[in-house]
Amino acid sequence: MFQEETMQYNNDIEQEVYMTQGEEWDRDLLLDPAWEKQQRKTFTAWCNSHLRKAGTQIENIEEEFRNGLKLMLLLEVISGERLPKPDKGKMRFHKIANVNKALEYISSKGVKLVSIGAEEIVDGNVKMTLGMIWTIILRFAIQDISVEETSAKEGLLLWCQRKTAPYRNVNVQNFHCSWKDGLAFCALIHRHRPDLIDFAKLNKDDPLGNLNLALEVAEKHLDIPKMLDAEDIVNTPKPDERAIMTYVSCFYHAFAGAEQAETAANRICKVLGVNQENEKLMEDYETLASELLEWIRRTQPWLNNRTPEKTMVAMRRKLEDFRDYRRMHKPPKVQEKCQLEISFNTLQTKLRISNRPAFMPSEGKMVSDITAAWQCLEQAETGYEDWLLNEIRRLERLDHLAEKFRQKASSHEAWSEGKDRLLLERDYETASLTQLRALLRKHEAFESDLAAHQDRVEQIAAIAQELNELDYHDSATINERCQKICDHWDQMGTLTQKRREALERTDKLLETIDQLFLEFAKRSAPFNNWLEGAVEDLQDLFMVHSVDEIQSLISAHDQFKATLPEADGERQAILGIYTEVQKITQSYSFSPHLTNPYSNITPADLGLKWDKVKKLVLQRDSSLQEELARQNSNERLRRQFAAQSNIIGPWIQCRMEEVAHHSTDQGSTLEDQMAQLKQYESGIINYKSNIDKLEGDHQLIQESLIFDNKYTNYTMEHLRVGWEALLTFIARTINEVETQILTRDSKGISQQQLKDFRSSFTHFDRKKKGGMETDDFRACLISMGYDLGEAEFARIMSLVDPNGTGLVTFQSFVDFMTRETGETDTAEQVVASFKILAGDKPYILLEELHRELPPEQAEYCIMRMPPYTGLDGVLGALDYTAFSCALYGESDL
Repeated sequence: MFQEETMQYNNDIEQEVYMTQGEEWDRDLLLDPAWEKQQRKTFTAWCNSHLRKAGTQIENIEEEFRNGLKLMLLLEVISGERLPKPDKGKMRFHKIANVNKALEYISSKGVKLVSIGAEEIVDGNVKMTLGMIWTIILRFAIQDISVEETSAKEGLLLWCQRKTAPYRNVNVQNFHCSWKDGLAFCALIHRHRPDLIDFAKLNKDDPLGNLNLALEVAEKHLDIPKMLDAEDIVNTPKPDERAIMTYVSCFYHAFAGAEQAETAANRICKVLGVNQENEKLMEDYETLASELLEWIRRTQPWLNNRTPEKTMVAMRRKLEDFRDYRRMHKPPKVQEKCQLEISFNTLQTKLRISNRPAFMPSEGKMVSDITAAWQCLEQAETGYEDWLLNEIRRLERLDHLAEKFRQKASSHEAWSEGKDRLLLERDYETASLTQLRALLRKHEAFESDLAAHQDRVEQIAAIAQELNELDYHDSATINERCQKICDHWDQMGTLTQKRREALERTDKLLETIDQLFLEFAKRSAPFNNWLEGAVEDLQDLFMVHSVDEIQSLISAHDQFKATLPEADGERQAILGIYTEVQKITQSYSFSPHLTNPYSNITPADLGLKWDKVKKLVLQRDSSLQEELARQNSNERLRRQFAAQSNIIGPWIQCRMEEVAHHSTDQGSTLEDQMAQLKQYESGIINYKSNIDKLEGDHQLIQESLIFDNKYTNYTMEHLRVGWEALLTFIARTINEVETQILTRDSKGISQQQLKDFRSSFTHFDRKKKGGMETDDFRACLISMGYDLGEAEFARIMSLVDPNGTGLVTFQSFVDFMTRETGETDTAEQVVASFKILAGDKPYILLEELHRELPPEQAEYCIMRMPPYTGLDGVLGALDYTAFSCALYGESDL
């Protein structure tokens, strides 16, 4: 009983002081004699360090506090407050009264004392006395310690960790084993008083020497009494935490002044650091502003220079220099300008935050000055770029015109070379009639060619004039070449006129024949082209997909046939011209072998092509009629398929909607829903023959290579998918209702509860996906009155959505609500039941199982229960606890 009360006291004290710490005392070691010895010595030394201020001390902690006088004196010294006047008597009730006054004072400071009474202190109870002193130490020496928003034990531990972090072989994680080698104590002293200990010479393997050194130095130089014994700490597996905390708290209070000095120094360093940083930013701003303004001053004259170059190469070099400026030189300066503005704003903000006066740059280096200079640079840059582009366009125009002049001049010179020699020939004097006519027409062609070249010569002269107007740098060469071309052109004009006059004098006799040949050529050429086009069109392959398309082709062919009489009339007229030529040659005794100089087409050629056209017309008629018959057949197949698919498609959609409606019908029982769904399933299966017939029609369509059907929007693929989806949906819906019936019957939930579950699920399945999303499920639980934290909701989601799909199905929702609303057995309930059957024994016997359970259940338990291994077991005893845990998966049995 005493041990339990002491443990309760320790737990309550820690909860009061530390506000529910993560670390607990080792309860098995609370009465360890080694710990008691350490606490007695440490607490005695701690009390004496304060009682000496009042001119007294104690030797035996449990004896000298029994009358309560020194206890009250100790509280007055450490608190600086006056306690009620003590009773002077020596009777037991006087002592109890004094101790009660001390305990009441401790309680008034917010300390909860559990199971510590004045009688135990007066009776000299060592454990209670040590517990009371520990409570005082916690309240007055440790609780007020605060480091970085942590207090009491955690604050003290964090302070130790901060101070010892730089030291090798020191790792403070607790107030027991981390201090056994003594290095942590030495590190605390060296951190604040490096003149007292040479930490580099300490050896981790000499814990006794380290501890004694720290204890002696602390007592001699820091006025911290020896509260610990080095041998006890080294020889104890786990030193007493309270003793270590008490002693370490003395170091904290001893170095409090040094902490204040360190804080003050840090504040000064921080202020100076801010000032130095601001000065550095000011210097950087001035430097960067000066450099940027100097760059702008050097760059602007270059951009304002508008002296043009005469060649494209030179101007392109200037453009490339400008592009280099844009790509390489300007971007860093843009970044510098942006950084300058950012630095200025950052500096002003820092100065304002640190209560410093605003920064005023040197004259002409304000951000506004730099912005104005930059704007001038941008304007000059824009003007320079426009000028460069205009100049390049001008030079490109000049180079283009010069090259165009050279090309046209070279082309004209090549064409005119040797023409004057041909014009001077007198070949017409010895030419025959045919040759003369040919020469005359050839000359006419030359005149046409000459007339056509008139525009070219004028273009050459116009280009030369434009080059002169644009101040082309090589205008002299251009003008000289242009003059030569113009002079030569005038000479050819004169020679051409003279040759025409000579040819016309000998032309009159053969003019009629020549005119006939020319007319034949003019009319036969387009007619020949028409014949060739007709042959090509009649032989052209066609591919159609509908009756309208083939009808269109037949109509076009009929129109073509209607033009054949007119074409035949033209053919007869052309042949009549050739007949007239033959009559003239016979009448005037010209050579019978005259050839048409204007055309290679003969009447025989025209006759052969005309016969071929007539033959192809008949073949085209036959092929078009065959294709018309095939397209009519395809049209029937389209209408047949469309008629069936336009019935089947809506039928599938209607069945889907009916099944969906009955699966969510809350006005009927699950059995009624199952019966209706089975009826739907039977009707759907019987409808399969219609799908099969439609598949046959679709096969015929595919074999006929029919790719579209304007009579329906349904395709066989869509209907197959819809049919398969309907079969899957009715099967899944039936399975869902069967599962609900099984859940209802096995979990003992009512029909009304299932309706409520379905109503809630349907309401919060807002997107109608057949499952609630995570946020919808949370809203559903909240609407049912659940108070959900993040951890609790995560636990519930792991149950209803173990695969992390993000959707909670209706079955998962029903299973969860069933577990929440139904009564479920647990392993503890089964163990309790077996314990009743076993008469409160921790095991059960075979005869008890046979007596209390039906034979089948008894044999089931006997086959699976492991033997009982406890010391109080008997022969044949079985372990029903392990068996019950295994039933619920709580063991590996």
